[in-house]
Amino acid sequence: MTALVELRKATAGYGGNAVLHDIDLTINAGECVVVMGRSGAGKSTLLNLLYERLVDRVALIPQAAALVRTLSVFHNVYMGRLDRFSTWHNLRTLVWPARRDIAEIERTLELVGLADKLFDRAGTLSGGQQQRTSVARALYNDRSIVIGDEPVSALDRVQGADILRQLRSRYDTAILAMHDITLALAHADRVVVIEDGRIVLDAPAGTIAASDLVPYYGG
Repeated sequence: MTALVELRKATAGYGGNAVLHDIDLTINAGECVVVMGRSGAGKSTLLNLLYERLVDRVALIPQAAALVRTLSVFHNVYMGRLDRFSTWHNLRTLVWPARRDIAEIERTLELVGLADKLFDRAGTLSGGQQQRTSVARALYNDRSIVIGDEPVSALDRVQGADILRQLRSRYDTAILAMHDITLALAHADRVVVIEDGRIVLDAPAGTIAASDLVPYYGG
């Protein structure tokens, strides 16, 4: 496998306070790595660290959907490619979107079951619909790597499984923080567990049972 990024004895945190300690981690091209652990363990910090190293190749799904609530679903998804269009094209799209852009984004929204919400304001959507819009923005971004911080947390397990399949089919490499053990084991190639800012488990998903992960979500 080709290593995309390697962390060696990495430490990271905020405001001078370390959250991650002595992280050794290699992410290889073509694999789906799911990062697990209880809230506050350091999952988001690890994803941010990886994102900083890979930023030019990554489509990001943030933990909060991070939508512009006053704009339409179309415009929020379109933002996934803002940097690939001219300033003039972007300004024009605010008031007069090109048919080609509308058609492409509508096809992308079909993948997440939101084609009928194309020109609805993002702020009128439910939490699950906002999360699917954020996923659609990443799908439209269409880079080679996706990093998602709890990308299906607001969805039921059936919807979540469908979204994970879409992400895996579109992206060569996926790095996803998740809490749902069943979904993680069903869709990951590899599971990395963080506890108290340290990696305590890093193994192929096929070698892990759900019972192996439950202790990391205890009180």
